[in-house]
Amino acid sequence: MRWGFVGASDIAGRVIESLRKLDGAEPAGICSGSEQRAREFARQHGLALAGTDLESWLEQGAFDAVYVSSTNQLHAPQALAALRHGCHVLCEKPLAMSADDAREMVACAERSGRVLATNHHLRGSPANQRLRELVASGELGEVHSAQVSHAVYLPRHLQGWRLDRPEAGGGVLLDILVHDADILRFVLQREPRAVISFATSAGMARAGLEDNAMSVLEFDGGVLAQCHESFVAAHAQSRVHLFGTRANVYSVGALSQAGTTRLVLRDERGEHLIDVPAADLYENTLRAFTDACAGRGAPLSSGADGLASLRVALGALESSRLGRRVEL
Repeated sequence: MRWGFVGASDIAGRVIESLRKLDGAEPAGICSGSEQRAREFARQHGLALAGTDLESWLEQGAFDAVYVSSTNQLHAPQALAALRHGCHVLCEKPLAMSADDAREMVACAERSGRVLATNHHLRGSPANQRLRELVASGELGEVHSAQVSHAVYLPRHLQGWRLDRPEAGGGVLLDILVHDADILRFVLQREPRAVISFATSAGMARAGLEDNAMSVLEFDGGVLAQCHESFVAAHAQSRVHLFGTRANVYSVGALSQAGTTRLVLRDERGEHLIDVPAADLYENTLRAFTDACAGRGAPLSSGADGLASLRVALGALESSRLGRRVEL
């Protein structure tokens, strides 16, 4: 499979490293708005083709698949262009800046017979897959609530458009709440119905953007989930905690890119450590995506999944602006 990359981003470099672990994968080209950046990225990652004009680059590259990791406002038009050129598309989250654009992406993929997937890589975590199994098996009893803490300190090399460009889709809700909404949908196997959110700037974000937010999601059946997203939480560890009528389970580190997690079950017998292997989450995501492109199964997170998580983030933004619950 011949791959093109749209957006000379830090995450694109990480994806290329994981992609090279798959047999038959050929990272071949980069398209960036900056000619200098495209050439440097191509040199750094050993890509043969560098370009700045998306349409001509797609024509010249003859790619089987395209990975889109540009700034958020460019996801929809760039992914649509790749789909119309007959490419399968793995797109970074959020899938788009509006639900209508995300729906058009899903519809375009269906019309063209191509795979559209969202890079919600946390589904590739063995720990999160184990959480899903625990919920489905009934071992926790009836799960009635969850807590997610996805509070990080945004690294200096990422402290750019996420903090000062509203038009590019900056802010912590579009950046991180989409991940948390997706992993809750994945683990609980329920759909979110409403959200209420409060968002502030603790000093890192500017231009009216938020860098710290807390939200409560209501899922089918009345399950409640409390989510904390932050760019300003120094030395924090990510956590997921699920509460059931028979037991509860919590993970530490399951929302990080590292792929290493401590998973603990607590029930009437006490506390039990659950062994889960370390994993390259991007490799697992890419493997499922390439299998889906070959007609074997489905991607870990589809375009429809990306639309669902986007709707939560957009609802949270609306809620924080209006100061009330928003139905999804």
